[in-house]
Amino acid sequence: MTKNIRNFCIIAHIDHGKSTLADRLLELTGAISEREKRDQFLDDMELEKERGITIKARAVTLPYSYNGDKYELNLIDTPGHVDFAYEVSRALSACEGALLVVDATQGVEAQTLANVYMALDHNLEIIPVINKIDLASAEIDRVKKEIEEIIGLDASDALLVSAKTGQGVPDLLTAIVERFPPPQERLPGETRALIFDSWFDPYLGVRLLVRVFDGAFTVGDHIFLMHEEKEYELIDISREVPSLTKVSTLATGQVGILAAGIKNIKDVRIGDTVTLAARRAPEPLAGFKRMKQMVFCGIFPVESARYEELKTAMEKLALNDSSFSYEPENSTALGFGFRCGFLGMLHLDIVRERLEREFDLDLITTAPSVSYKVITVKGEELYIQNPDRLPPPQHIERIEEPFVKLDIHTPSAYIGALVKLCQDRRGRQLDLRYLTPDRVMIEYEMPLSEIIYDFHDKMKSLSRGFASMDYEFREYLPSDLVKLDILINGEPVDALSVIVFKEAAYRVGRALTQKMRKVIPRQMYEVAIQAAIGSRVIARETVKAFRKDVLAKCYGGDVTRKRKLLEKQKEGKKRMKQLGMVEIPQEAFLAVLGAEEPE
Repeated sequence: MTKNIRNFCIIAHIDHGKSTLADRLLELTGAISEREKRDQFLDDMELEKERGITIKARAVTLPYSYNGDKYELNLIDTPGHVDFAYEVSRALSACEGALLVVDATQGVEAQTLANVYMALDHNLEIIPVINKIDLASAEIDRVKKEIEEIIGLDASDALLVSAKTGQGVPDLLTAIVERFPPPQERLPGETRALIFDSWFDPYLGVRLLVRVFDGAFTVGDHIFLMHEEKEYELIDISREVPSLTKVSTLATGQVGILAAGIKNIKDVRIGDTVTLAARRAPEPLAGFKRMKQMVFCGIFPVESARYEELKTAMEKLALNDSSFSYEPENSTALGFGFRCGFLGMLHLDIVRERLEREFDLDLITTAPSVSYKVITVKGEELYIQNPDRLPPPQHIERIEEPFVKLDIHTPSAYIGALVKLCQDRRGRQLDLRYLTPDRVMIEYEMPLSEIIYDFHDKMKSLSRGFASMDYEFREYLPSDLVKLDILINGEPVDALSVIVFKEAAYRVGRALTQKMRKVIPRQMYEVAIQAAIGSRVIARETVKAFRKDVLAKCYGGDVTRKRKLLEKQKEGKKRMKQLGMVEIPQEAFLAVLGAEEPE
């Protein structure tokens, strides 16, 4: 019976206590025993526990008794980071209610606001929850006022809890049952479910985490994926309660896991609608869109002999992450590797760290770039993720780059510094408004390429950690961009090429060559480091040569003997320079990220 089902999620900014609150809910409903208890129970990955973030969505069913009735509470745990905004939107559409968790010491932050607006767009019932009330620095009245003034929700009946101690959590369970609506069938007589996550199982193929909106699915049914237009036979249905339990049927309002022997995770799209092949639904559930990778970089093994190991690791990782893409790439400087696409910088960081930890690989990653749209003189549209693939300037009509709408929430004391940072990064101010007397929201339109490197770190240091940000992709707009090449001893190093704004090219080129000079080790000959646009060199630095003392064995004697030795050394160095190959360390590739100001 759907009237005793409640589907809800928890919305919170990073580090506001979402995973800890989920742990308390699991304990109080008796879903996990004292023996099974552990911190961040729903976060399986070691990285999730270390960083205190949620990377993969999970859904657990909590049994709960209230006023003599048995209820089924489906908690859908969602990622909280801006990189995973689409997964969050699909998870929200699987719910009827959301707990808005706000830290009593920090107040409303940018990511909280973005996800609340997303929840309101999905017509979710929202219960404000103020967490960490046990801390001495908790400011409950200020946070209530912020929720009312910034978000526009009535916070007079906000629930006060401490997820750490469990204080106030029993009242929260009661509120979930009383205030969240039960699920309703949308198309009676039809069978439809929404996929909001998927992963690969070596025995059953791709597993689909779904919420059933209409009808029911039974083992043996032939299912049809509406956007991918593929048909499969259901071989297994299970639910997390919270340990994996097999069931024969999944009915309206329920959340569970379907397995149909799907061999390739790329055949499944998050947001797709599952229906019955024999009686297909007339229309899919709304809101589906294909996930777009926003950030790209090259990943190469430090030892080229380990290329096959890296390839196997990539294949295994891609089985569980359909939003990560990779294709083989060959670099003259770094040998064989892969060009990889990610949802954002956090996603890139997680994938790289997982490759290094789980598969014991030493990797070199090139500077991240975004996808540029190039319009050629023939009118062709090309999407370029690798600066090395940029056509010659005479073939380019114009280059367009992705622009995002950036929201920054900050105490008013830091407005000046943050506005200057945004202006320096080619931002165009859209809005600046006071949400409360001492809290401001700044809205900017800005190129994505200016945000992906170190914008977040700079913003945090300028605001002493108080500012928070959120961004969403808007459109591609024309920009005056050029390709900046780095030459080592006259040879271009393809892996160090970057696409930069023309006005900033000289500054970036100069900063890059200066940084390179510090990280490239000295040789027995001079190493010239140049930054060039096309054939025009715009900056140069030199790594001085080691000087071997060839005169050490001369204890006086005629000067011509010394000159002869020095001439011989000079000839040897010249020949060495012609044959010499400079080894470029990983720090040189990381220097591209920090090439902001010349020193």
